[in-house]
Amino acid sequence: MTSPPAMDIRPETARFGFPVRMPASRSRAPLGIAAFLAIPLFFCSLMASDLAQERAHKIQWQGCHHICTIWHDPTAANVARVWLWAFVPSLVLVVVGFVASRLPLGFYVSCVAGIVIAMGVAHKTATWERHHIARFPLGEDLIPKQNTFSNLFDRGEWESDARHTALSLQHWTIGIALAAMLVMGLLWLRSRYKVRRPGVVGVPQEGVHAPDVTPPGL
Repeated sequence: MTSPPAMDIRPETARFGFPVRMPASRSRAPLGIAAFLAIPLFFCSLMASDLAQERAHKIQWQGCHHICTIWHDPTAANVARVWLWAFVPSLVLVVVGFVASRLPLGFYVSCVAGIVIAMGVAHKTATWERHHIARFPLGEDLIPKQNTFSNLFDRGEWESDARHTALSLQHWTIGIALAAMLVMGLLWLRSRYKVRRPGVVGVPQEGVHAPDVTPPGL
């Protein structure tokens, strides 16, 4: 009776010629700081995305003597695009934190990534502010300035506030990342160069005292 032929059973990780298993996580700190930085970064991205992509819905028709124009709020598709693009930088940062949790010095990788992404998100807010003003000639609320009872924002007023908010949130994100790196570095230095008093190891010595002068008992 012959034995069945040996089957070449390779492990799942070597089927394609390279390992597909990710290295084990070293710490949750990189992912935690990335998720924390993603909160102010998201609102910074939302303001920047709003300035860059929000567009009033314009309707025009030919009147008797000239072209008539009426402005409406942005469409649902435009609003959805603004919000979707606002999520992208925060999502990228969280993914970087997930990968950095498997790398040495991953905490600093997450912090540096947060700084770089925050700088990139708001680097063209001045240009986007001018473009947004051009797309909303009556102001963000689309109400003429002459209507003093209903007008909430004059032309360019909301855009200026949105840009300052985006820059402020950018500064907060960068500041938190730098502070986290500083604290982590100080903790590492403390654990590395902490002076520890060595314990005295030896045989306990017998106590030395004056001779006993008490007379012996009768």
